[in-house]
Amino acid sequence: MTLGGCSNAAPPEGAPRVLAGEALGGTAADAIERLFADSEAMGETRALLVLKDGEVVYEAYGPGYGPQSKLISWSMAKSITSVLVGFLVSDGRLALDEPAPVPAWQRPGDPRGSITLRHLLHMSSGLEHLETGDPAWEADTVEMLFGEGSADMAGMAEAKPAAAQPNEVYNYSSATSVILSDIVARSLTDSEIPAVRRDAVRNLLLGRLASPLGMTSLTPEFDAAGTMVGGSIMHATARDYAKFGEFLRRRGQTADGTRLIPESWVDFMLTPSPADGGYGGHIWLNRPRPAGVGDALWPGRGPRDIFACLGHQGQFIIVSPSQRLTVVRLGISRDADQIPNVREALRELMAAL
Repeated sequence: MTLGGCSNAAPPEGAPRVLAGEALGGTAADAIERLFADSEAMGETRALLVLKDGEVVYEAYGPGYGPQSKLISWSMAKSITSVLVGFLVSDGRLALDEPAPVPAWQRPGDPRGSITLRHLLHMSSGLEHLETGDPAWEADTVEMLFGEGSADMAGMAEAKPAAAQPNEVYNYSSATSVILSDIVARSLTDSEIPAVRRDAVRNLLLGRLASPLGMTSLTPEFDAAGTMVGGSIMHATARDYAKFGEFLRRRGQTADGTRLIPESWVDFMLTPSPADGGYGGHIWLNRPRPAGVGDALWPGRGPRDIFACLGHQGQFIIVSPSQRLTVVRLGISRDADQIPNVREALRELMAAL
């Protein structure tokens, strides 16, 4: 596979459309070749974008997709939700280590009353949430997103009982991120009118994050109660997802050095949580995880400072500060047997650069 700029020659049918690139060879070329061509092992790669020092060194799209294609974030949205919480903590509207302001948890004697934002961001609230199930529709996440809980996702999530003490166990949960989205909305407005809640959160997201970064395609989704689906469903182009990765690589600053969020919040996001060292404040870290739990990245086989926003079906924003790299891969891959192959190919690509 030749990794060069655009040419007038038509690519072979089914080949990715390369928009930018320098002469990458060897392991990098092999990894990219597999990501696009080996659909049996990798699934479908729809977009691949590589930035070095903020400059695009490779950009390609699968057939039918291009730089204007908005693609779903799935759980990469969680890291964006964390940044929104960070804005409100830095503004003094929320506090990281005070009880989370969820009305349903404030009754005297309710054990959920001791849950803090830190616990929620670390996925260690102790709430009884089931992220995946067998069959899939028995999972809380499916019921919340697509079943009877979809009209008021936060209401369903916040009604779950405590199954453990806060900070006792790690339990990855998209419902937890929806609780955070509800807290964000409640901190911005006292209104229960869905349109008011929706507009308040959208204005925060666009005004404080997306617009300053030039993420013009970023489109969040909301439920009927006006709560942002902050754990699962946002849409953006590959280029705009890369801008978010670069924002975190620059530790909360824009490309021109304008600070959008305190560096201390980025430090919090990138600090391992007590219950799972491979997870930070709603973001994945290249650190060992507890025994018996699969690695999310490549601890011991890549720079320790690598972190990533990861989403269902193989959505990746991977940032390596020490390598000055940001890599975005978007597509559809099966969790069990294809995503490990995608992850390994991305590791090889980044190691080669």
